[in-house]
Amino acid sequence: MNILVTGGSRGIGAATVKYFAEQCNRVAFVYNQNDSAADVVVSECGAYRIKADISDFNAAEAAYMEAEKVLCGVDVLVNCAGIALISQICDTDYALWSKVINTNLTSAYAMCKAASQEMVRRKNGVIINVGSVWGRVGASCESAYSASKAGMRGLTMALAKELALSGIRVNCIEPGVIDTEMNHALGEETLSAICEDIPLGRLGKAEEVAELIGFLASDKAKYITGQIIGIDGGFGL
Repeated sequence: MNILVTGGSRGIGAATVKYFAEQCNRVAFVYNQNDSAADVVVSECGAYRIKADISDFNAAEAAYMEAEKVLCGVDVLVNCAGIALISQICDTDYALWSKVINTNLTSAYAMCKAASQEMVRRKNGVIINVGSVWGRVGASCESAYSASKAGMRGLTMALAKELALSGIRVNCIEPGVIDTEMNHALGEETLSAICEDIPLGRLGKAEEVAELIGFLASDKAKYITGQIIGIDGGFGL
């Protein structure tokens, strides 16, 4: 299969790129700024990298077209690009709100729009959106982030209905607190306290999320579409 992953230079995105490459797929990934991290991913698995700020709609479409050309078509699109923002709503101005929404949600919309055209023509394809447990239950002081991830739920369910007749499956996964660079910014004390609230008692691993994405992309999940699947150790219960 030909796989395109956004946000593929770190965290869940990087683990997903490596997972698919290890399964002998052709993989391209999009990243925004971290050249050194992207270099590491390329050196480890040989995936093709595309540097683009896909919070910009036109840049997202251009990045998709480059991936489609390099891969000779995209069979699976994984929308994993995302940034976090911990800020009380009274301190979250429009610029901050727009940055989070455009990076986390508008980028996925743009990539889905670009992918659907070719997938509809071929009557085949898989789209997997990476949301968050906070998109379901909301997080205090993370209104913009929670809203962006809640949007991934609606986008997924709407597209699943719209694209099903063309043989395209669209699903969303909602990770909980995963052991990534983004979450380590919370600090060890905070992460330790969070673990006490997770029924399984630990942080999730990026590789575990990648394996779920791999399953949803495979023929083993060919009758699954429009679903929102949590992978959070029970944190969202």
